[in-house]
Amino acid sequence: MEKKIRWGILGAATIAVEQFIPAIQESNYGELSAIASRNISRAKKIAAYYLGIKSYGDYQELLNDPGIDAVYIPLPNHLHVFWAIKALEAGKHVLVEKPIGTSKKDGELLQKTSQEYPHMKVMEAFMYRFHPQWIKAKELIAENTIGKVGRISSSFSFFDDDPKSIVNNKEFGGGSLRDIGCYSLSLSRYIFESEPIAVSGVLELDAETKVDLSASGILEFKEGISTFFSSIRLADHQKTQLYGTKGSIEFEYPFNPPTDRPSKIWVHKENGTETISCDPCNQYTLQLDAFSLSILSNSAAPTPLQDGINNMLVLEKLEESHEKGRRILL
Repeated sequence: MEKKIRWGILGAATIAVEQFIPAIQESNYGELSAIASRNISRAKKIAAYYLGIKSYGDYQELLNDPGIDAVYIPLPNHLHVFWAIKALEAGKHVLVEKPIGTSKKDGELLQKTSQEYPHMKVMEAFMYRFHPQWIKAKELIAENTIGKVGRISSSFSFFDDDPKSIVNNKEFGGGSLRDIGCYSLSLSRYIFESEPIAVSGVLELDAETKVDLSASGILEFKEGISTFFSSIRLADHQKTQLYGTKGSIEFEYPFNPPTDRPSKIWVHKENGTETISCDPCNQYTLQLDAFSLSILSNSAAPTPLQDGINNMLVLEKLEESHEKGRRILL
């Protein structure tokens, strides 16, 4: 295909500048056309690095641009659904950062609105699923390499105590569970290919902001158990291991693998450990191309919105479990 999707970015968030823009530069099916920021000088500064990129000081101005086909929304969580709906109304396809919003109700509103625009694509941006290491892990499980998977263990953390940071702002949908714990929920549902039947959660809440600084949980599936923890007050860390009846699969970097060297997964079995290397790649580019290709071919988005809604339901039930101090059935 010679045609490329012309992308606009709503917001100059770090993830947009450090991840999305480099990803689109490598894209086969997308090209960057414009960026908007409430701080027009920031938008102009970013645009100045890229020949022919337009800058806007207002999100709606970018949405009104007829030269934009799709938008990427890396805004704070509480703005995801509002601007995703605005984008659909403006005739733009939407790739919105995870989580889909701040509640299951948010996701359902976006889904209902999207049904009024059946020709438009909308997808939640869980980039890890597009990385070859996760595709390979799914293949190994399907081939019964480690037997029947019965338990998943995962964790994700980083340290951020800046009171001005979005992750430390409850009104903006901050907290460890929404920012990074959501990955563990997503991968568990992805691997078991089902929804949990019950959850138990424990949160460590900041006394002043009420943001969860850390979260721990147990997800019960018919197929097995998934345990996890997330934190925005611990050192950088990420780990995932999938345990089966004949072995296990361990990821070196499950969520943010390097782009400049091969990523590794280890298959542990009784007769030894096999190291599987995946060629260097940019998972954000793979996600962008998959979504852009669905627009160009007028096929279904790689991940349906219902997946984001289901993930948010699990997240809310974990919070309910903490509040009520007991296991919650879904």
